Amino acid sequence: MSRVGVVAIGRNEGDRLRLGLQSVAGRAVVVYVDSGSTDDSVATARGLGVEVVDLDMSVPFTAARARNAGFDRLRELCPDVEYVQFIDGDCEVAPAWLDRAAAELDRRLDLAAVCGTLRERFPDASIYNRFRDIEWDIPLGEVKACSGNMFVRASATVAVGGFDPGLIAAEDDEFCLRLRRAGWKIVRLPDDMATHDAAMTRLSQWWKRAVRCGYAYANGAALHGRGPERHFVREQRRVAVWGLGVPVAALGLAWPTAGASLALLALYPLQLAKTYWGLRTRVPRRRHALAYAASCVAGRFPEAVGLAKFYLGRARGAPARIIEYKTKGTV
Repeated sequence: MSRVGVVAIGRNEGDRLRLGLQSVAGRAVVVYVDSGSTDDSVATARGLGVEVVDLDMSVPFTAARARNAGFDRLRELCPDVEYVQFIDGDCEVAPAWLDRAAAELDRRLDLAAVCGTLRERFPDASIYNRFRDIEWDIPLGEVKACSGNMFVRASATVAVGGFDPGLIAAEDDEFCLRLRRAGWKIVRLPDDMATHDAAMTRLSQWWKRAVRCGYAYANGAALHGRGPERHFVREQRRVAVWGLGVPVAALGLAWPTAGASLALLALYPLQLAKTYWGLRTRVPRRRHALAYAASCVAGRFPEAVGLAKFYLGRARGAPARIIEYKTKGTV
């Protein structure tokens, strides 16, 4: 499939990267972009015959910057490439996916990108892996955005200027927003696309990822919140209310109200029940739905930390730095 290229990005993914590159090597032109790995990622990629781009780490790293660098190198190698599968180094592409995705973009000229079913490779390894597996299950049909693992029309990518290299998180959402603004559509297909290995086993990883999520909400709202899409405005408001406003009001007013304000904390169990109720059809096992609902409610607190990090950093003029939550990986 010379008209299809693959851009994989990674940093210290270990055996996860090997499995991911093996799933596409020989089926398309593959470019791997390495972001300062200290393991054998680069040697692994080259050993599989994959083109490697080493990012200059003197410039702040972002996944968006890595994807752009890979896309640029792919177009140098294959100037006529039509479609690009962007994939993270911890993902393994399903055998039939590239053909299926290309056929859909061939058939529908209004589509800029498609994604398919993305599942965790080891959903039972930890409750945090299970959370990711639930998150990947987005609705079928036309969607607002895909994750960073998406099959994209190369011409559409060029037209919107690729990914925003200044974003440290949710660059995929922002990229898809600009595609939709340009008149393109994005669709999730029912076909298997890839398996993902989150390798999240610790509470600290969950916390850091939630902090990054809150930072992304704030950054996205600051960039595009005034547009007609109100990008991430609702998400930012929700974090501000539940992660900051309610607890500050409950605790800050406890003395003057003789403790009556602490009744506001009873709103959290109600939020838990509401979230769980909304998950009952998506998540068949009740204990998984309840755990995920609890994670959503509790996640507002680290997300509020992320909001604060963004606005404090912007006030100081400090450069954005990635918030890493993964560790070196071996399957």
